[in-house]
Formats: sequence, structure tokens, C-alpha cells
Amino acid sequence: MPYQLDSVFQIAGIGIIVAMIHTILKQMGKEDFAHWVTLFGFGVVLFMVAMLLQDLFNTIKDVFLFRT
Repeated sequence: MPYQLDSVFQIAGIGIIVAMIHTILKQMGKEDFAHWVTLFGFGVVLFMVAMLLQDLFNTIKDVFLFRT
């Protein structure tokens, strides 16, 4: 599986898991914990996207500076 497609599935999986945990906690009446779980999931996904963007910019820099 290509690198980019694997990352998309990882992000989607995190989103599904966070949504399920959020729903379960909300039904249990623990809305504060549900919001914290959602915020934590968002932070993890944001970190993953930042790493992917860093790889993208390094690749672009290598292409235009003719480095290998």
C-alpha cells in the first residue's frame, strides 16, 4: 500500500475510534471526558498531518535544490 494511502487510513481510523468513544462517553453522561477525548484525537491527527507536511516540504526542497 502506498505511503500516502496508509496515512489516510490511519487518520480515518483514529477519527472513527474517537467518534465511537465520544458517543459512548456522552451516553454515559460524561460529556466533559467526551470533549477531552475529541480534543486529544484532533491533536494526534494534527500532529500526523504536520509530519506529512514536513515530509512534503522536504521532498519539494530536495527536488528544486537537486539533492538526492
